[in-house]
Amino acid sequence: MNTVISLERHRWRDDPSRMFTRLWFIVLLFVAGPLLAADETPATSGAPAPAGPVFIIPLHGTVSDPQFFFLRRALKEAQRAHASAVILDVDTFGGSVLSAMDEMDALLTTRIPTIAFVNTKAISAGSMISLAAKRIYMHPNAVIGASAVVDGTGQDLQKTMLEKETSMLVAKVRGAAKAGGHPEDVAEAFVRKESEVKRGDFVVDSKETLLTLNTPDATKLYEGRPLLAIGTAETVEEVMKAAGLTGTVRRIEPTGFESIAYWLKMFTPLLLIGGGICAYIEFKMPGFGIFGIGSVIFFGLFFSSYFIAGLAGWEAVIVFVIGLLLVLGELFLHPGTMIPGLIGVLLMFGSLVWAMVDHWPGTPALPTSEELRQPMLNLIIAILGGSVLIAVLAKFLPKTSIFRHFVLATSSASGPAVTVPVVNFELHVGDTGVAATTLRPSGKATFRGDAHDVTADGDFITQGTGVRVVSVDGMRVVVERV
Repeated sequence: MNTVISLERHRWRDDPSRMFTRLWFIVLLFVAGPLLAADETPATSGAPAPAGPVFIIPLHGTVSDPQFFFLRRALKEAQRAHASAVILDVDTFGGSVLSAMDEMDALLTTRIPTIAFVNTKAISAGSMISLAAKRIYMHPNAVIGASAVVDGTGQDLQKTMLEKETSMLVAKVRGAAKAGGHPEDVAEAFVRKESEVKRGDFVVDSKETLLTLNTPDATKLYEGRPLLAIGTAETVEEVMKAAGLTGTVRRIEPTGFESIAYWLKMFTPLLLIGGGICAYIEFKMPGFGIFGIGSVIFFGLFFSSYFIAGLAGWEAVIVFVIGLLLVLGELFLHPGTMIPGLIGVLLMFGSLVWAMVDHWPGTPALPTSEELRQPMLNLIIAILGGSVLIAVLAKFLPKTSIFRHFVLATSSASGPAVTVPVVNFELHVGDTGVAATTLRPSGKATFRGDAHDVTADGDFITQGTGVRVVSVDGMRVVVERV
């Protein structure tokens, strides 16, 4: 038994590929463990926890996708900070109905108590967003309502389209009102002017008009219950006092980059294709140059756009970097191991999908099929498009003057390596030469007096060792030890 154990120990010690694989697994578990546990809710002790912070989120100006990006990011930040409440400072004439519906979904998704402070107008889409909050306070001079559907120019829609859009919107606002504990008939009357609002025998709003409420109307009591808003306040601080909130105030402001993120997010597949193409070209060239920088820029823009949009966090970026390090380790430290490289590729693809999934803190880590649909579609488009372009580049790029210019410029760098500024002939499978530098696995080898960039197939090859060409793919030349 002791002999078997001793032989097994020597086997692991003498097999660097196994040691390399084990090392990468240890690094992966060490780094990924805290990331997987990042969304877990910490256990509570018997002592009462202090009141969480109160987040103030301004929703001013036109309701739009950039505003939705800002709101989603702010709500997730509040949830991670275990906020005791979120106060929406609403002051808008409205905007995009689709963006308003997205904002309503975000408010209904969060587990934090939400308060809408109408300061001083929540018109059209603004009233829809306010209905998604659990409580509504109004400035003494505020108005809320008038949520009828119109086209982008403010004109009425055609009858059939109007009925279709109105029916959908009525269902949405009634659902939000029910979830927030607000009167559903008031929510419907904001959208459909044929709806009537009555309290007892008193007609609050007739069927001929679209409902819009000022502060006295919205806070008026009917059988001991306000029509819509539960109180008035002139400032956010007064809202906090009326709501009994004692936590520290944290104001979240839009960064101004939400509009940029909106446009970048629309071109997600192109950003991924650009990053992959630049990485491919960089890999084909010696050293690190403009295409490597371009790849970093493309992937940086991708992650930045989804971070600003309230989707990606630093966790996805860290996982992407871990995957990249595993791939680089496979290529340059110990080629041929396969397992670290495969894990690295899976981590990189997984991080790209993770960045695009709308995941909320405290929710199950595994996304649903609906949440994965658009991210997977973006990734598939990027992979297919990138594969086609890489195949075209592999065939035609080596023949272009610009590619030869980059290769010649890199080959003339100073240093102890043997370099020749001009490559006088093409290499073919079976050509033999000598390693001019140590191949780790990339380096240089001389063939009939000319230096070429080559990659070793398998183990490292020391300087001065004879080599033979085993494959030529464009500018990528793979050699083996003779």
